[in-house]
Amino acid sequence: MTEAFLEHANITVSNPKRTSKMLCDIFGWHERWQGEAIDGGTSTHVGASGSYLAIYAPKNLKDGAVNSYTTVGGLNHVGIVVEDIDATEAKVKAAGLTPGSHADYEPGRRFYFRDADNIEYEVVSYSK
Repeated sequence: MTEAFLEHANITVSNPKRTSKMLCDIFGWHERWQGEAIDGGTSTHVGASGSYLAIYAPKNLKDGAVNSYTTVGGLNHVGIVVEDIDATEAKVKAAGLTPGSHADYEPGRRFYFRDADNIEYEVVSYSK
């Protein structure tokens, strides 16, 4: 029996082109698909061959000023595994974003950053 795996997650953003470009620049991903989505919105699928993030923008955007860590059903962060965490951190900085909460832990290293929509990303490397 094949082990189950996560194919994608779907997040709402204010500017899908900006978010897609950021993800492609930082993680070396590509746009797999884009087009119309639910309720007159648009969606762009950004990722690698086995998984992706669906970047959704509704037709009528509403600002959500809630703390995801205290909201049931909130998205707390998206975790992404990379080979070279230092090179990835340099790309995060080059994108004008601020890495923080660095930690070395068994079995690897990690840091976090937030994008222009305040979505938090955790970058993890299991390479030593």
